[in-house]
Amino acid sequence: MNYQEILKRYWGYDDFRGIQREIIESIGSGHDTLGLMPTGGGKSITFQVPALAQEGTCVVVTPLIALMKDQVDNLRRRGIKAAAIYSGLSHEEILTTLENAIFGGVKLLYVSPERLSSELFQTKLRHMKISFITVDEAHCISQWGYDFRPSYLQIAKIRKLIPDAPVLALTATATPQVVEDIKIRLDNGNSDFNTFKMSFERKNLAYVVRQAEDKIGELLHILRSTKDSTIVYARSRRRTKEYAELIKEAGITATFYHAGLDACEKDKRQQAWQHDEYRVMVATNAFGMGIDKPDVRLVVHVDCPDSIEAYFQEAGRAGRDGFKAYAVLLYNNSDERKLMKRISDSFPDKDYIRQVYEHLAYYYQIGVGSGYGHTFEFNIDKFCHIYHHFPIQVDSALKILQRAGYIEYTEEQDNQARVMFTVSRNDLYRLENNSPNEEKIITALLRNYGGLFTDYNYIDEAFLAQVTQLQPQQVYLILKNLSQRHILHFIPQKKTPYIRYTQRREDKEYIQIMPEIYEERKAQFTQRIKSMIRYAKYDHICRSRQLLSYFGDHSGHNCGQCDVCLAQRSTGAVSEQKLTNAVEAILNLLGDHKPHFVTEIKSIELPESELDAAISYLTAEEYIRQTDDERLEINF
Repeated sequence: MNYQEILKRYWGYDDFRGIQREIIESIGSGHDTLGLMPTGGGKSITFQVPALAQEGTCVVVTPLIALMKDQVDNLRRRGIKAAAIYSGLSHEEILTTLENAIFGGVKLLYVSPERLSSELFQTKLRHMKISFITVDEAHCISQWGYDFRPSYLQIAKIRKLIPDAPVLALTATATPQVVEDIKIRLDNGNSDFNTFKMSFERKNLAYVVRQAEDKIGELLHILRSTKDSTIVYARSRRRTKEYAELIKEAGITATFYHAGLDACEKDKRQQAWQHDEYRVMVATNAFGMGIDKPDVRLVVHVDCPDSIEAYFQEAGRAGRDGFKAYAVLLYNNSDERKLMKRISDSFPDKDYIRQVYEHLAYYYQIGVGSGYGHTFEFNIDKFCHIYHHFPIQVDSALKILQRAGYIEYTEEQDNQARVMFTVSRNDLYRLENNSPNEEKIITALLRNYGGLFTDYNYIDEAFLAQVTQLQPQQVYLILKNLSQRHILHFIPQKKTPYIRYTQRREDKEYIQIMPEIYEERKAQFTQRIKSMIRYAKYDHICRSRQLLSYFGDHSGHNCGQCDVCLAQRSTGAVSEQKLTNAVEAILNLLGDHKPHFVTEIKSIELPESELDAAISYLTAEEYIRQTDDERLEINF
């Protein structure tokens, strides 16, 4: 079958859209390929279709387990052989999946980036026929990307094991600098990437920034003005719950979602929202990626994200069906102060980082010259209490120590529940005082999991609840009771950060934190923060144009529907010619490459509205920058 026949047979579409066909034909011809597509642009089709057209298995590297499971389930429903490997599966389940791939039983094999470094995975990979490698969320491989993940660097090593397999890198959020870095990181020595870029413009999405001192009042006003499906993004887990309660008190159905909820509860809330049992989902940035609800009409950010990339991706979850939708950012003067504080929180002083490293050694009682290869559970609250630190700065210090190569820091690894029977099979059958619900759980365990009498096995409590028709909380309590009666041993699911020493412990004086992992990354982070502040504050340039310009698209096209365009339409916008004249006048004044006070620039003999528009334009396009003392200077 050709590509179009595959698309029609499995997805029911008559033709491809956007740049899907170009990407598919490029990777299908064996070329390393980079696809830049906005959220909702149909990225998954670009690797799923060519994977079905070729012999062998397509390895898909993606960071989100929820997305992985969702895509595998969708593919299997379409009759496509797909499987996933992620933390929480038993050794036996992983081995079976890899063996199936070796014998041609898997067309699409989804793996988390952390799995790539596994010796078992690498050994089995050498025996597979790989059609190509897909790298989803490819910006995660770039140290200049907003969501850098060190585990993505393993992809370059994997390419050396299977040098003939081309790579398809896909991302919805990458600046020109990040695009170039992705190509460098994925280069296997002879790569010549075919790059395809779809316009990031979302013609159906109206971007709005609303100045609001009372953000909650404004949020409720907005929600009362519409009756459609909505996502509200908040910065902290605590706030998601608080905002959801306030929304419910206003008579609007709402629930909340964050990374601290257990997997079963996450699935339950996500499904309820997707089936419109709740109108509003209040969430941290842990929610949204891979959530395919096309009729979200409104996304509201109550707290300001710390990068244009994060904002663009989250806002882009509105209107994926192509109909009119709104992305609203609530902003006030306190936001700039909070955003700038994130810089010092994310990059504490180097001496502080060295102190955290030393306290870590005290905490685990590791002497100088020892500790290499040792792994420890890490209770950040206990650590901070003992050594009088704050969790946010400790978390940042550990991440920097990881990038420096001293430790490996795994945040809140989701350890699935485990069970092993402590009585023999014969003794289990002789038990007579079990309740009907306990019998249901024991039967479900025996029918769905093997080897429970000889070793611990990972179990899925949500699945047990489903097959026994009990509530998840009932399943948990029954397993606990069976454990207390010594019928089985139950290790509940828990989220635990881990620290592994990747070098022998050093004296803190010898800890080297190089510029490329501190000063350079801090400068990049600061730039992203300032770009976000500029977007929120400057209301003379179309919001869509500001966003597109950030991602390197300077084609210049007013959307006509954002708050800036609507305000200009009602008040009379500065004409293109007048804006050009004001821009030239300001650049002439700054041509001496010396800072000039804003008041001095305003003295140019042109209307103040035209000068304000020109200053906003030049700042947003980064031709000029504003210093701390209210002066403007050339930025090149």
